[in-house]
Formats: sequence, structure tokens, C-alpha cells
Amino acid sequence: MTVQLPYRLLSVSEYHRMAEAGILSESERLELIEGRIIGMSPVSSEHAYCTDLLGALLHAAAGSNAIVRIQNPVRLSDRSEPEPDILLLRPPRSRYIRRHPAPGDVWLLIEISATSLDYDREVKLPLYAQAGIPEVWIIDLEGRQAEVFRAPADGQYSSCTRIGPEEQLEFPALGIAIGLQDLLP
Repeated sequence: MTVQLPYRLLSVSEYHRMAEAGILSESERLELIEGRIIGMSPVSSEHAYCTDLLGALLHAAAGSNAIVRIQNPVRLSDRSEPEPDILLLRPPRSRYIRRHPAPGDVWLLIEISATSLDYDREVKLPLYAQAGIPEVWIIDLEGRQAEVFRAPADGQYSSCTRIGPEEQLEFPALGIAIGLQDLLP
């Protein structure tokens, strides 16, 4: 006989209080997903390279029209505050002094996957769609491709485009076009 034991989910504010109390260390790579504290994968050198390069390219392309945030939280709901690799946010920067960005602040969210592809697709992507994040890129370093998800509706993305290494990742709203090959180590 299998017994289902109760468990308690955390809110984002409880999660933050745990960090403030020193229960969670700043050096731990954690994120809150659906009320659960989840350990994040270690960052490989290839992942770091791609994140740094893409962040710099987006910053140069967007200029003052957008804010580029690297590996910082986005508050999706009262129970989810993931830390995607890159966020492209609506300015001004001052709106994020006292709070983390919310879904309505996000133009583009990017996950770079070296070892977390299934987790990014199966766990995080549906959360992003449910929150209404308008566009998500998942860059698959091992598969040397990217997936571009657009048009969230009813908790899923209605558009998915695969981008090969010889193609470009494009964010037309800000005139951004970046060759995928340039990002792959």
C-alpha cells in the first residue's frame, strides 16, 4: 500500500525570507519552481561562454531600448521565481529597484541548455507559457540548435520554430538578428 504524505509548498516571499535568514546561501544555485526549491545545474564553460556572448550581443543590439539581465530571477507567480539565463526587459531600469521583473516586463526570455534541455522544455517552458511570457528561446548547445517559442495561449506556446546553426535568431520588435553559429562554442 502506497501512502501519499503531505508536503508544504513555499511562496516566493517565504523563499526570500529563508535567504534573508541565512537558511539558503547566496552561493547555492537555486530557484523556486511551483513552490519547490530546485537545485540548478552547474554552469559549464560552454554555457558561460554562450551566456556572456549572447548577453553582450543583445546589449549592443538593443541599446537603451531594452534591459539585458543575466541569470537573475523573474517572478512568474506567488510560487515560482526561476532564474533564466537571459532576460530582455522593458525599460526603465529603475522599475526593478524594489522588485524582480514580472511576466509583463519581459519581452524575451532565454534558456541556454548544456545539460538541462529536458527540464527547460518540460518544466520551465510550460510555466513561462502559463505566465504569458511572449517569447522564449531555448538554445541547445549539445544539439547545436535553438527553439523559438512564441504566442502563449492556454498554458502553451502555439508557435515553435527550430533554428539550425546556419540560421539566425531574430527578435524583430527590436531589430535583433544574431547568427546561431556565432553563439556555439
